[in-house]
Parts: sequence; structure tokens; C-alpha cells
Amino acid sequence: MAITTPRWHELADHVLDGGVVTAADALAVLRSPDSELMEVVAAASRLRFQHFGNKVKVNYLVNLKSGLCPEDCFYCSQRLNSTAGILRYTWLNTEEAVTAAKAGIAAGASRVCLVASGTGPSNREVGKVSDIIEAIKSDTPGVEVCACLGALKDGQAEKLCSSGADAYNHNLNTAESHYEDICTTHTYADREHTVAQAHGAGLSACSGFIAGMGETHDQLVELAFDLRAKDVDSIPVNFLLPFDGTPLEGVDTLNPRDCLRILAMVRFVAPDTEIRMAAGRERHLGYLQGMGLYVANSLFLGDYLTSEGQPGGEDLQMIADAGLEVLQMDHPAGDTGDGTVEAATANAPANAAGPATPAVATGRDQKVAIRTRGAGTSEPANA
Repeated sequence: MAITTPRWHELADHVLDGGVVTAADALAVLRSPDSELMEVVAAASRLRFQHFGNKVKVNYLVNLKSGLCPEDCFYCSQRLNSTAGILRYTWLNTEEAVTAAKAGIAAGASRVCLVASGTGPSNREVGKVSDIIEAIKSDTPGVEVCACLGALKDGQAEKLCSSGADAYNHNLNTAESHYEDICTTHTYADREHTVAQAHGAGLSACSGFIAGMGETHDQLVELAFDLRAKDVDSIPVNFLLPFDGTPLEGVDTLNPRDCLRILAMVRFVAPDTEIRMAAGRERHLGYLQGMGLYVANSLFLGDYLTSEGQPGGEDLQMIADAGLEVLQMDHPAGDTGDGTVEAATANAPANAAGPATPAVATGRDQKVAIRTRGAGTSEPANA
């Protein structure tokens, strides 16, 4: 009897031959039965390995200013009137920010993401972030720096670019047709404008979304196609963390298989785009995180902005266990100048922040673990 090619591999063949998937194809991925999940992942992984080989790009978040945001994004622990028990602090100074960034770089991150809460920065604040970028680049020339400061005013993207920023993150967060259900203080069009500003200034555009906020499969597909149309360079895929004290407290609609299908759908839609497993992966993918790396080619190391991630060493071990390698920067920290590099390895201690730091809970019935270490505190970072 002839062996037939499963339909998901036929779809992968189509994309590898230069074709594009349709909205119907993308919906079919999201609605595929559990009995076909391994074929879906295997087919999507062919696209991932074609464009990115066995490398995983490691990113590290530095929360420069936490909480106190006037926007009302329903999912956010830093939102207006949030009662989530998160860290709240004003701007880190340059030395504090560089110290925080170096923790992630030492653990293997090739990109540092500098984030500040708020509607958008003043020109003075852009100058402050520019100083931080220049200091990080001076200390580690090969590291990429991505800024995420909210909505930009005219000229601010250019200022960040001239200071050495490589990328700007501004997530679309959800489909345009769903946006009014998750935020009322700004619009989807406002977010589109900032993505366009960053791209127009020569910055790599980083824009993604949060799954699990009540959107439909059709809206997930709508969003994925919009991101592709905007030609963004990287797509962070977050899974809702339902913080207590926010309007989406207690919302929990995803399971690990859903999350794998979402990653696979985005990979089929944007086969050569960096796809990053971001916040919520520990909670929602759980023991399938490693499998997610066969579809995504990037992750955040350690903790997030206001929540804990799993210990950084476990992230690195997960990469190694999957037979993958951390992507090294062009001029990594620890470069000895003679062609050898003292790089972080997946055999680092399971918790680089110190033995007292517990592993983050992965069960979806667990409360969101609030970050209490790293930037803005006197405690070592989890990296």
C-alpha cells in the first residue's frame, strides 16, 4: 500500500516551495484534533529548521520602570487601578540598568529588551534610555538592544536608533476586531502607528500578541495575517497570565495543546519570522515547552516584567535537552580576543539567581507568581 504524505506536511511543502497559507489553512491548524498534533508540530518544525537551523535566540527583559501606568489594558498588572501586588518603582539609573542587563548577557542572552511602563516616553525619558543603550553597547558591543517604551512621538524612534538601539517592541496584543474588549484608553490604530514609526526609523520591528484573552480562532488568524502584512521581524507570542487585581483575573481558556497549535499557526503564516515563546509559557505550555522550541526559535530567559519565569538555568537546560543551541552574539561577553569565548552553557546551575529561588509553578490553577527579584530590588536576578 502506498504511503501518503499527511496533509500538514503537504502544507509545509507548499510553504517551503514559496507558497503562502490561506486564512482557511491557518484556521485548520488551530482547529486540528489532538490526534494530529504531533504531525502539526512536525510540519511546522520543518519551516523553523529551514530558516533558523538548530539555534535558539535568548532574550532578556529589564523592567526599567514598573507599574504606575495610566493605560487600562485589561490584562496588565501595571494598568491603571491595578491592585496586583507587583513591584512598583520609578526609573532605574544607568548603572542599575546595565547591571540588570549584564545578568542576562552573562547567562547567554544575545538581546536585551529595555521596557518601561506608561503611555509613552517624554523626550527626556528617551534621552535617559539612550544613555542606557549606549552604556550597554559600550560594555558588550555585540549585544542587540530592543526598547519597549510605549507609543512614540515624532523623532523618538530616530533618537533611539542613533543611540544604538537595534529594535523596538510594540505588541498589537490582539486582533483589531477584539481590541475594544481589552483596552479603552488607546486604539489598535495607535499601536499600528508606533510599529510603523519604529520600522520607518530603521529599527527592527518587534510586535506580537497575547493569546487567551477571549479572542476567537478567527481573530487569532486575523492578527497573525496583520503581523505578516506589517513585515515585522519578530513576533513574541504571550499566553495570558491572569493576574489577581486585573479585569482578566481568573480567565483561563488555554491548554498546552492549544498553545502548540497557536505557535504552529503563526509559524505557517510567517515561516521566516523570529517567533518567541514569551510570558505565560511556563504556565500554559507546562511540560510541552521544549516541544514548543521545535516551532518557535526564540524565548525570554528567566523572569518577565512583573512575574517570575522558571529558573534561567532550566531554560538553558531545556534548550540543550531539545538538541538545540543558544545563538551566540557576534562579540559575546567573555570574548577573550583570541577567538575563544567563555560562554554561558546549559550546564549552568539550575538557578543562577541563587539556591534559595524556587522553580516557578507550571500548573494553570496556580496564582501568578509575582516577580520580587532583579531590576528594582536588591535581590539577584533570575537569569
